[in-house]
Amino acid sequence: MAERLRVCALYPQLMSIYADRGNLLLLERRCAWRGIGFELSRVGHGDTLDPDAHDLFYMGGGQDRDQRLVADDLVTHKRAALHAAAARGAAILAVCGGYQLLGHHYELGQERIAGIGLVDAHTVRAPGGTETRLVGNVAMEVTLPGLDGPRVLAGFENHGGRTHLGPDASPLGRVIKGHGNTGASGFEGVLDGGIVGTYLHGPLLPKNAWFADWLVQTALGRDELAPLDDRLEDAAHASARRAAGFPI
Repeated sequence: MAERLRVCALYPQLMSIYADRGNLLLLERRCAWRGIGFELSRVGHGDTLDPDAHDLFYMGGGQDRDQRLVADDLVTHKRAALHAAAARGAAILAVCGGYQLLGHHYELGQERIAGIGLVDAHTVRAPGGTETRLVGNVAMEVTLPGLDGPRVLAGFENHGGRTHLGPDASPLGRVIKGHGNTGASGFEGVLDGGIVGTYLHGPLLPKNAWFADWLVQTALGRDELAPLDDRLEDAAHASARRAAGFPI
């Protein structure tokens, strides 16, 4: 049987704003160009999650109302499965609201929304509404397992939450331009093996095809992938870096 990447999109109807569906399309295209099969499953509210049926789990962001609904279902019905999947080496990419739910909890004023505790982090909603949101283009330096030297991830952030990493968590990267997790820590996202949480969207992967390839490699347990003609992808990445004020 030909090799295939089995991707699970979690809550695609409730947690997929800011054009982040493009992340899934980019993964499918890069697999197809390499002759790697691609299987996409959509697991939503109330659905059972099989921890062994997928190589890569993806969850995007949503509005506060939808995030509350997802959080209850995620903790009650899918927490154990995601912990089991991570323990066996599956890759997980969570963006914005999905990233916040990877942690212990998300504080909205006096309300505390439980997360699944897959990473040592918690998020606090900054008071003040839209004027305290962290918005803009971002460039950050990241060092990933299996890749030589630091690389630059570029994307767009728009979040009112401030995500604080605990002592057992490592950031995804160091902010070069932009705000990141809190606007003050100098770091963005979280990285734990194949688990990635980040505020970068818009979507993230088409702007950083090399990072999409790393996720595919990690999910499939591969050391490398066949090279592709990435002239257009490199141009998209360069454009995202320029937008963040950090050109090549």
